Amino acid sequence: MAVERTAIEGLLVVRWDTHGDERGFFRQTYQRSELAAVLGREPVFAQGNHSRSAAGVLRGFHAEPWDKFVYVARGTAFCAVVDLRVDSPTVGEVATFRLGDAPGERVRLFLSEGLGNAFLALSEVDYLYDVGAEYRPGVDKRAVAWDDPELGVDWPVESPIVSDADRANPSFAEVVRGG
Repeated sequence: MAVERTAIEGLLVVRWDTHGDERGFFRQTYQRSELAAVLGREPVFAQGNHSRSAAGVLRGFHAEPWDKFVYVARGTAFCAVVDLRVDSPTVGEVATFRLGDAPGERVRLFLSEGLGNAFLALSEVDYLYDVGAEYRPGVDKRAVAWDDPELGVDWPVESPIVSDADRANPSFAEVVRGG
């Protein structure tokens, strides 16, 4: 197992070996103590969520006021993470990953509070994410336009299926710099 830091503070990649045979496979997806050792604090998970998206669906960028721990249990997704923390030395930095079924892509991403994430389903995807607080309607959620040219994400699909709400998200400059 390895918990790897990335260039964005608070974004971790968690890798575990897969043990498989003709019956299928087994993999452990995290140990809280190993996350805590790298984070320097105990992670808290208060709610687990599961979404399913059809191929071509793009969701995000969303950044709620809690940590998020994501995993693609089935299918393959292209995931982008952006630092939306105004006081961060890496504000505006973006990291991208392929998550899911393909070899070498069975990883989890830990996103500290203030990091936004978006994902594009490259096939039908089961996207699991544990969060550090229970959902409450009206909670302060930040969202940024998925196609903001300032972020420069090279999405592998030109015309994804995007919700009306995500189409209406403000630009990175509006969210982080106030315009």
